[in-house]
Amino acid sequence: MAEEKEGKKYTTISIPTPLANKIKKRIEGTGFTNVSSYVIYVLREVLSGIEEESEDAFTKEDEERVKDRLRSLGYLDWGEIVCLSHTVES
Repeated sequence: MAEEKEGKKYTTISIPTPLANKIKKRIEGTGFTNVSSYVIYVLREVLSGIEEESEDAFTKEDEERVKDRLRSLGYLDWGEIVCLSHTVES
């Protein structure tokens, strides 16, 4: 069931009552005026983080290009990764 507020459409979702009560306690004294505003904020943050992770992910092709470039610059040797403090076999 969709509802209009300030030109935006909203829908109703259900969460368990104990969870809603925990959220009510958590938002006391914050700028959140109700459970819905807090849930919307949290969901946006979570989704934003997921989108950033997927945008930043390297493909195998990207990873190989980076490794090739690092090898050409002398930072990687074939078969090993050279770190500042120690060498790690790959």
